[in-house]
Amino acid sequence: MENTASSANPLERSLDISVPLDALNVATDERLRRISRAVKLAGFRPGKAPLSIVRQQYGAKAYSEALEEAVKTAFDKAVAQQKLNVAGYPRIDPKPDRGANDKTLEFSAIFETFPEFTLGDVSGAEIERPALVVTDAEVDKTIAVLRRQRVRYNPVERGAAKDDRVVVSFSGKKNGEAFEGGSAEDYPFVLGRNMMLPDFEAAVEGLRAGESRQFDLAFPPDYAAEHLAGETARFDVTVKQVMAPTLPEVDAEFARSLGVADGDIAKMRAEIEGNLKREVKKRIDARLKEQVLAVLLTANPIPAPRSLVAAEVRKMMQEARQDLERRGANGKEFSLQAEWFAEGARRRVTLGLIFAEITRVGDLRGKPEQVRALVEEAAETYETPQEMVQSVYANPAALANVENMATENNVIAWVLERARVTEKTVAFEELMGLQTD
Repeated sequence: MENTASSANPLERSLDISVPLDALNVATDERLRRISRAVKLAGFRPGKAPLSIVRQQYGAKAYSEALEEAVKTAFDKAVAQQKLNVAGYPRIDPKPDRGANDKTLEFSAIFETFPEFTLGDVSGAEIERPALVVTDAEVDKTIAVLRRQRVRYNPVERGAAKDDRVVVSFSGKKNGEAFEGGSAEDYPFVLGRNMMLPDFEAAVEGLRAGESRQFDLAFPPDYAAEHLAGETARFDVTVKQVMAPTLPEVDAEFARSLGVADGDIAKMRAEIEGNLKREVKKRIDARLKEQVLAVLLTANPIPAPRSLVAAEVRKMMQEARQDLERRGANGKEFSLQAEWFAEGARRRVTLGLIFAEITRVGDLRGKPEQVRALVEEAAETYETPQEMVQSVYANPAALANVENMATENNVIAWVLERARVTEKTVAFEELMGLQTD
């Protein structure tokens, strides 16, 4: 019996296993007897067909099932004897020669084991904890964003200015020849939103509806369209419409549009503040988590079982197809390539192994009170929080997800307690991904 590692795959092992023919024949006969007690064959009452007749029709199936079970039993016994932690499923290859005196069937089992490792030291790792206190200023900035999201545009007679929505028709020529993507009719965009190249917007700014302008535009060297990168084109543009933005007033109607039924402004601000605090915490936690994951991967450069990576690739591809279908596309029509997901799958598997080891060493599985706190925190955003809490506890899969989140939080806290963590104030706009003027 062997236990060898492949040089190409340090986690791969090989075991020789054998199945006694006498025991295999006995197991096959027992399966046939069970089949004969229930099978219905033409000309015989149920359960009365001779075993020889049953063997003719079901012998191969019974033998195959008995052999499969015997090989599994032998493999499990060998693995237990050698105390191997098997990852994935083994590949069983029959050997061409039988054992001694032709009394056994011999097989080679090729499989992977989980990597054995000692957790790396993270005490020297540096992690920045973003810091941001939500004040009235952040609430005001959020209200400004919400107002811009509800902006209305009204036609004006003046020249186009920043933040105006314009509708233009344009045509461009390079070396006197029209080029692909160089013209459009009734094309809308908002000035100052970087929807067009800066020189294009500058040419449009100041024009009234019905006015035209001719100008040269130099495409940047890194322009996405390679046939235009670094080139200069001559454009003719005509403004069809200029519309100025009108922002809604912060009044009762505005509050009602945000879900505050009675239109109370103070209540609206309080709800915005509460939502902001939850979102800020969520984004800070996400940044901390990404840093912790990077620290763990650096401190624990372990190999990932290829069988588990392959399974994770299949899972990620299925998730990608489902996401496409949720977006209205037919996921089956997209030719997804396994190599697109390989690195991400390897990362997931590796982190899963590291998290499992930290959880085991530190006894960090999520506690019931931690799970309850997470469920109640998530339920705060619902109109009927208690119903949400009850629905999670009534759904084993949903509850398991929350339990995993609690365990993950414990692992992250475990790393943060050991690493060198410094606090760094972060700007509200940067943390929330808001565009600054």
